[in-house]
Amino acid sequence: MRRSVFLVLAFAAMICLQVSNALAFHDEGVARCSGCHTMHNTNGNNALIDPTGTGYPYLLNYANATDLCLSCHATSRGAVWGTDPMAPPAERGPGNFAFLTEDNINDGRNGHLSPIPGWRAGHTVISPSRGTVVDALNPVSPGGAYPASSLSCTSCHDPHGNANFRLLYGAGDHAEAGNFNYTQAAPVVDGISIEASTPESDVLHNAYKSGMSAWCSNCHGNFHNNDVQYRHPSGVGMSSAIINIYDLYAGTMNQIGGTHATAYIADVPFEDPEMTMDWTAGPDNNSKVSCISCHRAHATSAQNSGRWDFNITWFHDDGVESSSYVMPQTYNSPNQRSLCNKCHNKDKNDHNPF
Repeated sequence: MRRSVFLVLAFAAMICLQVSNALAFHDEGVARCSGCHTMHNTNGNNALIDPTGTGYPYLLNYANATDLCLSCHATSRGAVWGTDPMAPPAERGPGNFAFLTEDNINDGRNGHLSPIPGWRAGHTVISPSRGTVVDALNPVSPGGAYPASSLSCTSCHDPHGNANFRLLYGAGDHAEAGNFNYTQAAPVVDGISIEASTPESDVLHNAYKSGMSAWCSNCHGNFHNNDVQYRHPSGVGMSSAIINIYDLYAGTMNQIGGTHATAYIADVPFEDPEMTMDWTAGPDNNSKVSCISCHRAHATSAQNSGRWDFNITWFHDDGVESSSYVMPQTYNSPNQRSLCNKCHNKDKNDHNPF
């Protein structure tokens, strides 16, 4: 009898160990609910977490979902919101929300006289603790109907966990923030570690395989494909002419010196079913241009989450008018023009004074 009891206890302990090892913080079921929620709006010492005494929504430990997410992810575990927009954390793919707090990101002509506030730097998630408020320009997502007044981290990411890249919602999922139903599947992506000390580079980067543009259309519709105002295709195959330009273009100062084997740059990514995180080659017949080719998912020091500043001619103009953060650029030349040229190369028709 004693042996039987011992075996039962040992087996139970083994099962508990296996379960605890298998579950990460965001795994729904028996993950640690108290990491995000409080049962009675107290901190365990009968002191109210919410100083107003009314309780935070969903029994959260912070004022809203974004502030709760930032309690872990602002400066570590992805570092999506650094403390200083002039010295953002290392890039891991999505950009950084710190730029939302800039007073001006306009580096266009006379940009210092016509400031563009930082809340136009990307997705204007609302954070009481960091002073970001509702997008004052777009009441709903451009091209769609997602309410700006509900935009938070959990508008896109499922806080309770799923099997998708970065916990993104997929078809059939419901986001409580904005009371929104997703109709398009989550993208297929292999992501670099958010914990790793090594940041994004041309030889270590997120591997976008498929579905990114379709997923963005959950909130933004077919932003570029169905309206005459927006002519750039997304989610479609790259033509042979574009593939050839992408391969050859190695910067304004070396427009036809590139090779297919080393053509890929993380600043202008593309989708490919065979993409890997250490992919270095240019596109092929299976590659597609995507929303993510020109934009980052969170925010940048350019308007509209641009991977480069669409308002300037030369990279040496970045940060000059606005005194904002100067984005690193692949070709490391002050004479570099817009990275639109990576696929279209209009540099060759320009007089280059350098």
